[in-house]
Order: sequence, then C-alpha cells, then structure tokens
Amino acid sequence: MSATVPFGVDLGNNSSVVAVARNRGIDVVVNEVSNRSTPSVVGFGRKNRAIGESGESQKTSNLKNTISNLKRLLSLSTESPDYEVEKKYASYNLTDKDGFAAAKVNYQGQIQEFTSTELVAMYLNKLKAITEKETKVNVSDICLAVPVWYTEQQRRAAADACLIAGLNPVRIVNDVTAAAVGYGVFKTDLPEDKSRIVAFIDIGHSSYACSIAALKKGELKILGTAYDKHFGGRDFDRVITERLADEFKQKYHFDIRTNAKAYSRVMKAAEKVKKILSANTSAPVNIESVMNDVDAQSSMTREELEELSAPLLARAGVPIENALKIAGLTVDQVDSIELIGGCTRVPALKQKLSDVFSKPLSFTLNQDEAVAKGAAFICAIHSPTMRVKPFKFEDINSFSVTYWWDQGNEDADHLEVFPKGTSYPSTKMITLYRNGDFEITAKYTNPEELPAGTSEDIATWKITGVEIPEGEESAACKIKVRQDPSGFYTIQAGYIVQEKEFKELVEKKVEEPSSEESAKNEDEEEEEKPTPEPEYRTIKKLVKVKDLNVQYHGHALSKDALEESLEKEFKMVADDKLVAETEDRKNALEEYIYDLRGKLDGEYAAFASESEKESLRKKLTAAEDWLYDDGYDSTKAKYIAKYEELASTGNLIKMRYQQKQDELKQKYQKKREQKAQKDMAEKLAKQAENAKKQEAKKQKKDAEGDEVMD
Repeated sequence: MSATVPFGVDLGNNSSVVAVARNRGIDVVVNEVSNRSTPSVVGFGRKNRAIGESGESQKTSNLKNTISNLKRLLSLSTESPDYEVEKKYASYNLTDKDGFAAAKVNYQGQIQEFTSTELVAMYLNKLKAITEKETKVNVSDICLAVPVWYTEQQRRAAADACLIAGLNPVRIVNDVTAAAVGYGVFKTDLPEDKSRIVAFIDIGHSSYACSIAALKKGELKILGTAYDKHFGGRDFDRVITERLADEFKQKYHFDIRTNAKAYSRVMKAAEKVKKILSANTSAPVNIESVMNDVDAQSSMTREELEELSAPLLARAGVPIENALKIAGLTVDQVDSIELIGGCTRVPALKQKLSDVFSKPLSFTLNQDEAVAKGAAFICAIHSPTMRVKPFKFEDINSFSVTYWWDQGNEDADHLEVFPKGTSYPSTKMITLYRNGDFEITAKYTNPEELPAGTSEDIATWKITGVEIPEGEESAACKIKVRQDPSGFYTIQAGYIVQEKEFKELVEKKVEEPSSEESAKNEDEEEEEKPTPEPEYRTIKKLVKVKDLNVQYHGHALSKDALEESLEKEFKMVADDKLVAETEDRKNALEEYIYDLRGKLDGEYAAFASESEKESLRKKLTAAEDWLYDDGYDSTKAKYIAKYEELASTGNLIKMRYQQKQDELKQKYQKKREQKAQKDMAEKLAKQAENAKKQEAKKQKKDAEGDEVMD
C-alpha cells in the first residue's frame, strides 16, 4: 500500500461516515460488517478495546466502560453547562481532568482515565484502519468535518486527535459547509453571474445547524450560520424514553431511571420507535427483560410523539431566523432549502421547517453521507496527486477576535483583526515598532458572546530575534496574522523592514514627429544624433531585512504531550492486535481439533493405523480439555505450540490422504487424456472417411457429366 487516498470524515455524535476521493469520483467506505456508517463508540475491556461496531455490540454488557457522544465531549470544559447535559446521556463515568471532560474506565484490570482528545483519536484510528483495509490504500491526509459551534479550542483538539491517530489534518471544516461544498461541486445548473441563495439545514443526533450560502458556478460563500446545540435526534429519543419510563413505573412498578442499563435499553427502543413513526402512524414497543426480568410492552402514535415533542418543535425556526439575520437576508430571498441529517426525517419537523420558509423543502443531497463526501472532496483539493474541479469557498467567522500587545511605541495596544461575520480564510498585516523581543496575544473580543465555560484566550506568540537596524530608533516589525482555512487564528510570519534608498531609471517619453515633418525629412539624409544620458531618481522602499522567530503557545497539545499520547495509542493498537491474533490462533486450534477428529473416522480412516488413531484421539481430547480449562485464557505462543503438536501427527496422515488424492487425480487425468486422444483419433478418422466419400461422389458426378457431353 504505497499510494494514498484523500480521506473525509463526518464525525457524528451517534455514528460517523467515511468517504474517499478517487479518480472516478467519491465513494463512501463500508466498515467490517458492510455498513455505510460506523457507531461513534469506544469500549474498554479486560484485555483490549472494542471500537465502532464491536463497541456497539458489547455496549449493553459493558455499559460503564463504553464511551459514546464523542463529538460532544471533545475539549468540553467542566465549567460549561453542556458538561451537566452530557452527564445525563452518559452511562459511563464522566470525570474532570485538568478542567475538561474525560472518561474513567476499567481497562486491562486497572482504572484509567482518558481525555476526550485521546478518545476521539482512538476512534479516528479505527476509521483509518477500516478505510485502509477496504480500499487497500494508505490513508495519511484527512479533512475532518466538525460542528459549526466548535470554538478554536475544540477545533485544535480535533486536529490533535487526528495527529494522535497518525493522520495529517489538512483541513478542519464545518460540517454544514462541507455538505454545501459537495452540493456546489456536483450541482450542474448553478448560475455564473448572480448567486443562488441556498439554506442548508443539518439536524443530526445531538445538534441543529443552519447555514445560508451564496452559490455560483465554482464558488461558495457562507453568509450566515446559526445553531441550537441541544436540538437533535437524541432529544426526541429522550422525550419518548421519559414517557415510557412513566408508563412502566405505573404499569410494572419499577423505575428505569434508577437503573442505567434499563434506561439505556429503553433509550435504544425509543430510537427505533422514532424511526418507525417517521414512516408509519403508530409503532409497537416490545422490550425483553427491561428490569427485574420483566418484559415490557407499549405503543405510541405519531400524534402522541408530536404532542410530546411540541416544546422542541417550537424552537425549530430559531436557528433559521438567526442565520438569515446574520446574512442580512429574508426568507423570501432564499431560493432553495436543502436538508441533511438523520433527524430531518421526522415528519412534524419537516413540516415545521417548510412552514418557516413557506416553500417546499429539497433533498438533493444524501442526508447521511453529504458531509463526508464534501469533506473528501475538500481533502482532494489539498492532494498534490489528484486533479479536481476548481472550486473556491469561504466560511464565516462566528466570533470577533482581537490581537493584543504591550503598547510600547504604539498609539494603541490592540486591534480587532477578524470581526464577527467576516469571511475566512483571511490574512492581515500589523506593523509594530519594537525595541526588543515581544509577545502578541489573541483573544475573543466579546467574551460575553462565547458559550459558557469557554476561555477568552486563544493563543500567545513569542516574537524573538528583534534587532534595531542601524540608524533607526526602533525596529519596524511586520506581523502577518491569519485565520487559516481550518478557522485557526495564527501568526503566519514576522519580519523586520527598513526604509532604503534605491535609484530608479526615469523613462522619457519620446514624441512622435508630425506627418508634415516626416514628409519634409523624407528625402533628407539623416544626421547622427548623440544618445542622451540616462536619468535616475532616488526613491525610498520598505524592504525585509530580517525574519523573526514566531513561537506559538495555545490550546494545541505541546510536542511532548503529543508524543506521549502517540506512544500510548501505539501501545494500545499493539495490544489490540495481539489480542485479535491470539483469538485467531485459539479459534484455529479449536477448529483443527474438531476438524481432525471428524476426519479420522471419515476420509482419513484408511490412511492411519489403529495405534496412530488412538494416540491422536488422546492428544485431541487432552488439547480440548486444556483449551476449555487452563488454556481458555492463554497466550498466542501456547496456542501455536498446541496446534503444531497436533499437526505434527495430523498433517502426516493428511499428507498420506493428499498423496492418494493426487494419485487418483493423476490417474483420472490420464484417463481423461487417453479418452480425449481416442475421441480425437475417431473424429479424425470419421472426418477422413467423410472426405473420402465426398471425393468419390464428386468423381462419380464428374464422370456422369462427361458422358452427357459425349
């Protein structure tokens, strides 16, 4: 696997979708059980981890050690109200580690803590492995789609998770923007002059986002974005679960709210009910052994669900109104409304959204896969080996950001560089006059607008290497600040400039002779004129005289912390691989025991003496007893040793059987060849006889013809 493939991931709260860009287009990658989406869970066991499908399958039996809602946990401050919300959805031990959400689990016989960044990295590494196995191509670059409400800190954590997973994050992109890019690239009827205004609405498992975009052929600009972080599929699931909890308490006299496993089972059933009611008017509820070995039954109609979720549905129009306000547009100016996300299948919600716009909704995009496909295309844009359609797109800045410094020789000590609502990527230049090394700090301009618990500090950069040019009182330092394509606030470069004098050639304007002068001098011999001396003027220009060193200190992991997490992940991957290989060797041994025992009394019976059979049966029985007793939880090496011990005798008998089969095969092949030769000889003889008869007939006919002529 030497080649690489552009890799796009829609990091979902309930499940994630992976897409890759290839020369023939963009494909969604199926996982090990052929599903087009993979559960976003990481489970921890006594020996290894269970991630994705395997984690979901053992979730009920390992509830306290299976982590879900990864997207919501990523770099979540424990001071945020969202932390308390996530506790309600967490069946595992959600804990505080250095002020951020972490998970405490029992792994390999020890209580261990993992940060949210490490957990997301584990999951991304699994998606990477699935993709490499499915495509048989290496994966190195990734475009990761994240919620529009992620702050700088959360976006940095997402990039760090990619690095820990061994991936290069070429871009961290807003999920709705990724879907809009996919729409713009593959939509063939976009105008070339006036923009088409499209509202993209994404309502997934846990959140709701709306982006208003202006689209032309080959161009996209996000005009306004708004969201509701607590409006999604799981909120509808919880409404149903709470209703069932009340019913079961009255009907069966137990409270599922007191039992995490029971509540989880009902929550899973509630999700199924919601999906059934999206296509039907009623749905049955049957849950075996919910609690206290009681099987629970109930039912729900679509009308009941709409009544229960009425407070939720009442908020459906708010993100749209806010996004339009930021964009400076009205509902009437929107040309099309594109819906994505699994929750947009709820009929009452679709009707509510249609009522807000007073026009029909559009489902041009695949509701589940649009984000991943858009992300894969964006990753392909950054690939040096792939040629893609030219497509330019700009996102919108959600918060104002100001850069601060020590006032020194300046009139001010700060400047709002990236105002709220401006487009990015964007680059600006700041000029500061300094007498020595200094620092610049980026902060959110209006902390009161930030989600609760978000730090107003973004990053600090140490600028070193300042030297005052000869003849100057201070160094004029040019600082290139940038909000890059991933939305990160950076200082891209810093350098000292100095005003210097240069001589510039003065270009003289040569006057063309009039037509009369040309006619007059036409027959006259031209006299040689002296070449005029060139004239110069002195000009002053700012030139770069020295690059400055820029050192970043921000929310991204330090080099040491990153290496520590990489080493930890590498060890866990190795442990998982060893456990999987050990299980394979154990299964191979078990299969060999039963297979050989059956064949000894069957096809191998004639190829072993009675004493050999008796000896081998004893060995097989001993190996089987060991396998289900002391060897049930043994090592890979011991399973291999036991297998080879049995194979030393079993393969000898198998070889005799195989030799006999080869002999029979050769004999059969020889007979077939002999028969084929005989058949061919008979065929040739018949053909020769027929040819002889035809020749005789011809000669007879020719003779009869000669007689007629005579």
